Amino acid sequence: MVRRALLGLIGAVSGSYLWNGSAALWFGRYDATVWERQHPAPQAPPRDLGPYRVSVADTRRIVPSTGLDQKIGVQNANNNLHVIRHTDGRVYLAWRSAPSHFASDRVVIHVVSSQDEQNWRSEAQFSVGTDLREPQLLSLNGKLHLYLSKLGKNAFDFEPAGVQHSNRAENGVWSALAPLDLPGHIAWSVRPASGSQATMSAYSGGENMYAIFPSPLQVRLLTTRDGIRWRPLNQRVDPFYQGGASETDFATTSSGRFLTVMRNEAGDETGFGSIVCERSTPGDRNANCRSDPKKFDSPRLFHFKSETYLLARRNLTANGVFDQPPGLLNRGPLRRVVNQLQYIVERKRCSLWHYIEKERRFAFELDLPSKGDTCFASVIEGNDPSEMIVYNYSSAIDGPDVPWTVGQRAPTFIYRHVLKFDATPSK
Repeated sequence: MVRRALLGLIGAVSGSYLWNGSAALWFGRYDATVWERQHPAPQAPPRDLGPYRVSVADTRRIVPSTGLDQKIGVQNANNNLHVIRHTDGRVYLAWRSAPSHFASDRVVIHVVSSQDEQNWRSEAQFSVGTDLREPQLLSLNGKLHLYLSKLGKNAFDFEPAGVQHSNRAENGVWSALAPLDLPGHIAWSVRPASGSQATMSAYSGGENMYAIFPSPLQVRLLTTRDGIRWRPLNQRVDPFYQGGASETDFATTSSGRFLTVMRNEAGDETGFGSIVCERSTPGDRNANCRSDPKKFDSPRLFHFKSETYLLARRNLTANGVFDQPPGLLNRGPLRRVVNQLQYIVERKRCSLWHYIEKERRFAFELDLPSKGDTCFASVIEGNDPSEMIVYNYSSAIDGPDVPWTVGQRAPTFIYRHVLKFDATPSK
């Protein structure tokens, strides 16, 4: 998102963009006929086949839909989301509904549940008069928890105000939101772990992420037994990371190594884009890391059998990278500004990559049906052992292929996709 710090710098870098029409897009101005004629969509990257051929077997809209509890007031933008299967056998979906992609005092977090993923009953609604984002559901020791990150109400600023928590009682009543002891943090990924515990990745320092001279962000790995009291996973490695990265997801590879994918938007000594790291354990200081020039926004890792996959936003350009080549106006501190301004006026997809462990890289697999403002995916297992179910948001998938900044001001919807995994023939 374009923040207050970026807006103050537009005058310094806008000259070169006025000539190619990008400046108008910063504010969502868009002539579809002219823009799409001048910007033909590049071909998708070649598929680097892994052990499975993945395809999208089915897609249907969930929010809004006729199966959604009609008492729910769905707003224009429906985006950040999370879905899980709980021990009661139901699928729970939480999502953010708001006037637009940007911060607002009218944001509502909805929680619904379903037995068949077609008919959804309302479970709870949360609003606090400021922005709420990044819902994360956690099924832990038979209890269902919800985590929300609270922010401000200024549409052009990023103001993290800590993590809020609610849990569902046995009678189906959700508790009022209460703050966790994580001031200034954004909770990004919350996952069950072994031994009746759970692990969370959270980052702080986001309020300076879009400044011309940002202070380092800190990513922390935390653990809990009760879902409420969170402590560092390893006191000797806290913070887990410090630099330009923020959103971080984690998984264990087929060989048992601890894998992290970090969105490196603010940049550090490795550059801009993403950082992919392997460790022997989460507490290992000796990380084996690789910088990727693609920015894996909203990274979500999951497994299918022994393979590791990544869902994240893809920049729809010829090379798909985030960092722009050095030029007259994007050297030194201005480089991150130019990166941001160019990134928001490109088209996007929500895409699937598979992890090639021996090369420590993610290989492109496919694009989900998606366009415009898209990609905050969540995954559950399907009833068929060859399928995984992905929930994701997008601008209308049957609508125009608009730049990201245009889609951020237009309606967005939540879709359910069925991914089919078929073994590929031996090469």
